[in-house]
Amino acid sequence: MVEAELALREREILEASLEALAARAGDPTAAVYERLFARYPETEALFVRDRNGAVKGEMLAKVFECALDLAGPNAYAANFIRCEVVNHEGVGVPRELFPRFFEVAVDAFQALMGEAWTPEVDRTWRGLIARMAALAQGA
Repeated sequence: MVEAELALREREILEASLEALAARAGDPTAAVYERLFARYPETEALFVRDRNGAVKGEMLAKVFECALDLAGPNAYAANFIRCEVVNHEGVGVPRELFPRFFEVAVDAFQALMGEAWTPEVDRTWRGLIARMAALAQGA
């Protein structure tokens, strides 16, 4: 396949997996943050003022948006990720911890989807979070 066809297939896989995730689990926000706080307990204090979960939901929505943009036109995701590394450093998130959120989110998606998480879905998401992490590290 040529590069454009691969990018289209990647985006289709991401979109289908997000639809399947929503159908199986509804809103995955609570599962993602439960996993984040279990794996990186020091991050929980960063959300002390997020009493209604709006910040958590917005952050996860940005992961979805960036994933789909990176798999498509990459109109803004690369620059957005680089900027957010700097913004998060300003609130105490170490640069090396920032991309771990992507990994935690995908691990939660996999757990929520169960057998619907296919090897193709896994390869697509893992490749994408590797690109997101590289962008974060290069910021």
